[in-house]
Amino acid sequence: FSDTEIAAISSTVLHLHHATEPPDTLTPAEIHALQVVAAGERYAAGAARLGISESALKARLASARKKLFARTSAEAIQRAKDYRLL
Repeated sequence: FSDTEIAAISSTVLHLHHATEPPDTLTPAEIHALQVVAAGERYAAGAARLGISESALKARLASARKKLFARTSAEAIQRAKDYRLL
C-alpha cells in the first residue's frame, strides 16, 4: 500500500470509530423506558407504570436504540448494560 492509501484507510477507520462510540449518557426518560422493558413489562403496562402513553414509550425506546446503534430494544438494553448506562 502507498502512503496515500494508508492515510485514507486510517482516516476512514478513525471516522468510523468515532461515529460508533457509545453515548456518554441517555436521558432519564430513555433509561426508564429501557428499564421497564428490561423488567419484562409489555408496552402498555410499562407505559402505564411510567404514566405516559404507549406511543411515548415507543418513542423513548426508539431514541435510545438510535443512540446505542441498536436495531431492537433487546439489543439496546444489552448495550446500555454493557456501557453501564443501566
